[in-house]
Amino acid sequence: MNQIQVQEIECLLVLAEELHFGRTADRLGCSQSRVSQLVAGLERRIGVRLVDRTSRRVALSRFGTQFVEEVRPAYEGLAATVARARERARSGTLSRLRIGFHGSIYEEVIEAFRRLREHHEVALELTEIPLGSPFTAVLGGRVDAALVELPVGEPTLTTGFRFPPQEQLLAVAARHPLAAADRVHIEQLAELDILHPLGDAPDYWRAARVPPTTPGGAAIRSTTGITTVQEGLALVAAGDHGMLVCRPLTERAARDDVRYVGIEGFDSTSQLGLVWCRDRESRQLGTLAELLADEFARPPGGRTASG
Repeated sequence: MNQIQVQEIECLLVLAEELHFGRTADRLGCSQSRVSQLVAGLERRIGVRLVDRTSRRVALSRFGTQFVEEVRPAYEGLAATVARARERARSGTLSRLRIGFHGSIYEEVIEAFRRLREHHEVALELTEIPLGSPFTAVLGGRVDAALVELPVGEPTLTTGFRFPPQEQLLAVAARHPLAAADRVHIEQLAELDILHPLGDAPDYWRAARVPPTTPGGAAIRSTTGITTVQEGLALVAAGDHGMLVCRPLTERAARDDVRYVGIEGFDSTSQLGLVWCRDRESRQLGTLAELLADEFARPPGGRTASG
């Protein structure tokens, strides 16, 4: 729409509230004749009378009433968009989301971030959070949301998007006896010292990362904590430690001194989630969740490369 069409619609909406040409002119800061011109121009464009005028009263016609009902939401949405743009122009910044993450970020996530910025004008501030403290930053308000491993049992948190579940593998040193096998049995985890995330995570979350026992009841030893994935891989490569990792990480963290083997009889999977506080939910977070769902719904060949 050009400028005069927007003025015509604005004039009709005000007239629909006032039902008086003089009061409408006062609100718009123009003359009564200008109000008449704008209404008449809109009626010519649409091809139907929108306002019934007599010497005693002003009323919307049946067509005018329906048109006002249909056009008002669109006009108000346009006005709100313009107001937000002006506010951003005054402040010199875009809307911003602070996102915490641990580990690596999938290409699909980067693409969702790109679309959020380019199509929804939301900038992102990324902060890596400790591997074993998945919820502290978001609960404390230091980030607006976090990409963390599930489960989430905190009553004040909600999961806006769940990533596809991923198979878990065992990372061992290339020189370790288990490195020669394609798969190991879950009971063999009791032969290793499995690294665990170090931090203030709740017990239920820790148990999901490193089970305390095998299905057969053998204790799984875990004496050493780590704060990052890279720290864990270095410890695995240097000694007799093992580490449970998800398959996508193995594709992004290939090392000559580390081998990744499957685990027979292990029905646990790794799954990430986009998590935020229930009382701090926002339109921007909802949009990000929708973009992530869209990216992961596409077949691999149809996904857009990250930019």
